[in-house]
Amino acid sequence: MRAFKRWMKSKGFQWCDALEFVDTPEEGIKVRALCELKEGDVVAKMPKEACLTTKTSGAREIIEEAGLDGHLGLAFAIMYERSLSGDSPWAGYLQLLPFQECVPICWTLDEVDELLCGTELHQTVQEDKALIYEDWKENILPLLEVAPSKLNPKFFGIEQYFAAKSLISSRSFEIDDYHGFGMVPLADLFNHKTGAEDVHFTAMSSNYESDTDVDGCNNDEGIVEEEALAQNSSIDMTVEGDTSMLEMIMIKNVSGGVEVFNTYGLLGNAALLHRYGFTEQDNSYDIVNIDMELVIQWCSTAFSDRHCRARVSLWRRLGYSACGIQNSEYFEISFDGEPQIELLNLLQIMLLPDTAYHRLDLSVSVSGNCHESNGASTTLLNDNIIPNKAFDMSKKSLLPKNVCGALLSLADMRESLYGSKSIEDDIEALGRCSLVREKKLYHSLMLRINERKVLQKLRNYASQPFKVTNQSLPRKKLKRTTKKSS
Repeated sequence: MRAFKRWMKSKGFQWCDALEFVDTPEEGIKVRALCELKEGDVVAKMPKEACLTTKTSGAREIIEEAGLDGHLGLAFAIMYERSLSGDSPWAGYLQLLPFQECVPICWTLDEVDELLCGTELHQTVQEDKALIYEDWKENILPLLEVAPSKLNPKFFGIEQYFAAKSLISSRSFEIDDYHGFGMVPLADLFNHKTGAEDVHFTAMSSNYESDTDVDGCNNDEGIVEEEALAQNSSIDMTVEGDTSMLEMIMIKNVSGGVEVFNTYGLLGNAALLHRYGFTEQDNSYDIVNIDMELVIQWCSTAFSDRHCRARVSLWRRLGYSACGIQNSEYFEISFDGEPQIELLNLLQIMLLPDTAYHRLDLSVSVSGNCHESNGASTTLLNDNIIPNKAFDMSKKSLLPKNVCGALLSLADMRESLYGSKSIEDDIEALGRCSLVREKKLYHSLMLRINERKVLQKLRNYASQPFKVTNQSLPRKKLKRTTKKSS
């Protein structure tokens, strides 16, 4: 840490004397307040030119000639600077970083299959690992043949590429339009806590872009006004509107002796583990997805394939849709166990008696989409009301018993994906697990347990005479951190 502080001073970094950097076995380095910090205090300033980006790296020429964009180019820059060892301008920073972060893309395939089986991450990580390997093979490997005198192959192998990708996933920030994403020393030392942001990463626009503030990679909402914050700055603000600097600004008061947290976003444990390599207990943003494929599978156990296809078709013609895209559709179960209303609609349509189904099918065929044709907020099906997207949820309607039974079946089918061990087995295993020595096992168990608790709540929802209360809008499925490069 002393070497890192000397490096930061030599590069023009500034930080408040009230910040203490503490190294812990469980969480690595964390930032603690030595005394009270007040809202509006600027507690750290980082020069953009001291950040590791594709524009500042010594590999810039190679990156631009090869057309390595975004995270692909940044990964190459990290590998290149690491290959220079002590000769890199970022040597004092890189020596502080781990070789790789404990994110699932760096786990072995056997570990992914064993630890993430049934979770929202299992298939995503499998796909990510395949895409990252293809990126390396198609974009990095050829460069070793083109510029062998400049590049040491042992620093640009597949293992080194995965390691660089893990650092980008967990530590990079969006700096500005010119630099793009980059590694921001000091800013990446602040740990995450969901819904409890103390300090905010912000940047004044550079000369290469418009005069607007730029937020960090965490996509936090709300930008603190520079002018108001400067009045209470705890760091010398001698250059007003300095576009060459990034800042960490307190957005609320923090008492002395406690850790100062950044927030990477309002994320569930699947997203936290996927991007950053950790989870949080009782994360209220946890969800479970029920794939459309699973719903079709349930339907086919009671009805013919023709029945299933016809009912899904009618559901779509009524204007309903699931989250995701075709061939990857899903329904969300919230932290409280409430299913997405579109799932309830689909189940009810699947379970309609043939007479009611044919009547509704004929009505839609004659008049077109019933939502658009009559402007009604509900559709009457055999004396049962199916709410549409415009339905006033204050007018609650009881769920039919057969829909509740379908939800219970779907919960059991989704639960079976975790394997033969029960949630009690997982809780017992977590109690025996060491966060320091068994980090992968610990966080994968936390993810599994929290997801299974959501399924338990779904069963409770379906087992009692609950009413339709869920009007949440569809939310996006877990985003990948990697994309196939062109």
